Amino acid sequence: MAAATRIDPERLIDFATAVYAGEGVPEADARLIADSLVQADLWGHQSHGVLRLGWYWERFRNGVMKPVTEPEFIVNAGTIAVIDGHDGVGHVLTKLAAKEAIRRAKAHGIGAVGVRNSNHFGTCMYYTLMGAPDGCIMQLTSNGGPAMAPWGGRKKIIGTNPWSVAAPAGRHPPFVMDMANTGVARGKIYLARQKRQPIPLGWAINAAGEPTTDPQEAIDGIILPMAGHKGYAIAAVVDMLSGVLTGSGFLSAVHSPYKTAEKSNCGHLVIALNIEAFQPLAQFNARMEQYIGEIKSVPLARGFDEVFYPGEMEARNDVANRKEGLQFPEDTLADLARIARETGLESSFSTVSRP
Repeated sequence: MAAATRIDPERLIDFATAVYAGEGVPEADARLIADSLVQADLWGHQSHGVLRLGWYWERFRNGVMKPVTEPEFIVNAGTIAVIDGHDGVGHVLTKLAAKEAIRRAKAHGIGAVGVRNSNHFGTCMYYTLMGAPDGCIMQLTSNGGPAMAPWGGRKKIIGTNPWSVAAPAGRHPPFVMDMANTGVARGKIYLARQKRQPIPLGWAINAAGEPTTDPQEAIDGIILPMAGHKGYAIAAVVDMLSGVLTGSGFLSAVHSPYKTAEKSNCGHLVIALNIEAFQPLAQFNARMEQYIGEIKSVPLARGFDEVFYPGEMEARNDVANRKEGLQFPEDTLADLARIARETGLESSFSTVSRP
């Protein structure tokens, strides 16, 4: 299957679902994981797409992520809940937390749900976007395994620790921010390795503390925070909210998804705000349309054709990729083919390309 091959996203979801179902994951949960991965690819974020399919698969095979998720409500108190995931599937637990936060926000104006003992769940925006159809603004924070050093140090103990905020935007696709607090998400360095491309200077330093353009040296070394000490501070706050507050792991006690033989111990915090508790939803949507209009009307800087609001590029990518099909680096396709062989799903994988 050549790198120029166009991949049908729905058939790719079917293949990924079959991979996880084969490890004992219930069909609906397996499809959720698969959909979240392919959706990241559709948005144009291949660093969080099917590149990671094998990571989760290996975690099931190694017994560090349980195929059947059994959430337990440790706290269930009106606006607030805390869920113990007991090493279940991060995607399943985070969707549950998001839906619980929305339900509580619709009843009380605000809902906050913490998750402990979870696993990696893909992109944050996959879950924060769940609030928009229900007229909610959603925020999600999550911590990860060590990737950066605290400012002034040279040992990595803090994760990239992503966070996202999403809101409905009237006639526009939702307004959504999703970012890691390193200068770049670690997945983008893995993607560069898959593409056999160098990374820009300033993304990472190697184990000796020297600047590097080699993706493998960056993975073995330290990823640098965005905006220097500011990125470090935000990452620490996200770790506090996601790990310390929820009762989950934090700092070096958390392990990243590519550490496929180690329990994750990660935590998440989901907060939903019911817009109707602040103002009529129609008024908010109109104000968001005005807000976006003003952003997009500013004069263009040299070299730019258009100003985008947060989330707009992903929405456009989704439309284009669904129409044209997805394309992947040769190494990603080779890894998917390997998984297909090892799971006996060659026939399923053979159908993912478009004629």
